[in-house]
Amino acid sequence: MSITVRMPALAAGATEAAVQTWLVAVGDTVSAGQPLAEIETEKAIVEYEAEEAGTVAALLVEPGTSVAVGDPIAVLAGEGEPAEAPPVPVSTVAAAAPTPSRLFASPLVRRLARERGIDLTTVRGSGPHGRIVRRDLDVPGAGESSGTAAPVPQHAPEPRATTPPSSAPRPAPATVSAPAFRDESHTAMRRAIARRLTESVTTVPHFFLTADCRVDELVDLRTRINARTAVKVSVNDIVLKAVAAAMTDVADANAIWTPDAIRRFDAVDIGVAVSIPGGLVTPVVHDVRTKTLGVIAAEVRDLAERARAGRLKQHELEGGSFAVSNLGMYGTTEFSAIINPPHAGILAVGAASPRPVVSAEGTLEVATVMTVTLSADHRVMDGAVAAQWLAAFVGHVENPLGLLL
Repeated sequence: MSITVRMPALAAGATEAAVQTWLVAVGDTVSAGQPLAEIETEKAIVEYEAEEAGTVAALLVEPGTSVAVGDPIAVLAGEGEPAEAPPVPVSTVAAAAPTPSRLFASPLVRRLARERGIDLTTVRGSGPHGRIVRRDLDVPGAGESSGTAAPVPQHAPEPRATTPPSSAPRPAPATVSAPAFRDESHTAMRRAIARRLTESVTTVPHFFLTADCRVDELVDLRTRINARTAVKVSVNDIVLKAVAAAMTDVADANAIWTPDAIRRFDAVDIGVAVSIPGGLVTPVVHDVRTKTLGVIAAEVRDLAERARAGRLKQHELEGGSFAVSNLGMYGTTEFSAIINPPHAGILAVGAASPRPVVSAEGTLEVATVMTVTLSADHRVMDGAVAAQWLAAFVGHVENPLGLLL
């Protein structure tokens, strides 16, 4: 029996996506889990994997073409079926050939061109119907101007007014110039962020809890670890491990809201907010509780690098009940973050800095302090549960040796 492969909904709320590159050809035998194509979403290029095994009978969408989510994009033939299958009609979103007055390029290509200072009107597209695809931006000399300066319009000199000798000179009239500005069109990523976060603040009942953590021992532990290992561990890596440990202590916090039930998880999967040009993505580190700090550090670094290159895989953007957003590297002391649905919480981490504190003996001393703010979904956890979780997190951060056990 033939299998129709449909455009997946790789981003929450997405209505369309584009096939960037096919990774298989007609006649290829594929197994479940094998990448079929690179799909361009609003935020990244994601490898889409086959859900079932079969032989590629037809590829219904040309690379660079956007189609609606749920539309057929390929056909797999089952065992014993012919390798060629009749084409399935597909309602493409942007399959028509462009007119000379319209520039055909995906939102991701437009963003990359803007970052590199490339004028897309000077780039020759190699995609279907002349569409500009990502590889066209990597061609040497892409976007370089021809060197011919645009002609400067010439204006006839204005007639000079003469003043009669008997009249007094008049002051020149004051001119008021309009404020300078420029409009930058919204990218697909910016629209997605606006839609998702607006949805979050209007539909998810946020509440916020803040705590100060003394992190002198954590900073000292990180220094000692990095002096002995090749993989360098960051403060944020230790924060992720502490988040997972706190989820083990307060299991009621490791959950999300669904229309029919509260879904509670056994594994601790944590999203990590990564800033990329033009926006941000939140790849997920899976099963953080069972991983060592070295493994977490290597995985987070790999995810961040591939996120900035637009090369995340589908499963790396899915799952999790919680996220961490760290702005400490920018010197931000304290902030509140917006929950990224369907997660039920996010921890905003500020910079660790020397501050005056009162010791247990009542004396004033200087300690390294880091302020964190928990944003929680009140549908999933009440104030007491959130407070218990935050107290558990602070305990692990202030006594980090236990995270190594």
